Amino acid sequence: MAIQLTEAAARHVAGQLAKRGKGEGLRIGTKKSGCTGFAYVVDYADTLEPGDQVFESHGVKVVVDEKSLPNINGMVVDFVKTNLLNEGFEFRNPNIKDMCGCGESFSV
Repeated sequence: MAIQLTEAAARHVAGQLAKRGKGEGLRIGTKKSGCTGFAYVVDYADTLEPGDQVFESHGVKVVVDEKSLPNINGMVVDFVKTNLLNEGFEFRNPNIKDMCGCGESFSV
């Protein structure tokens, strides 16, 4: 499987990379956190590290470290605007078994 970006997410990432003037793509991973187990870590990938898996979606690279991949394999990332002030990434992860009440952490 792979990690996919929607068109809206790919446009947002491409725009941010252009503003930054550097970067390979979007880096997505997980870390142990919260009451349920894991939280997402999102940043821009300026370099590729050994063991990184690279997926391409709508012309934008998504970089995932090999340790995080089992937790998010098959995930779709969208970029949504809920109103004029709130916008951000929305993660549709098919591996989630449980989520904490506040939505900040998940288990697989």
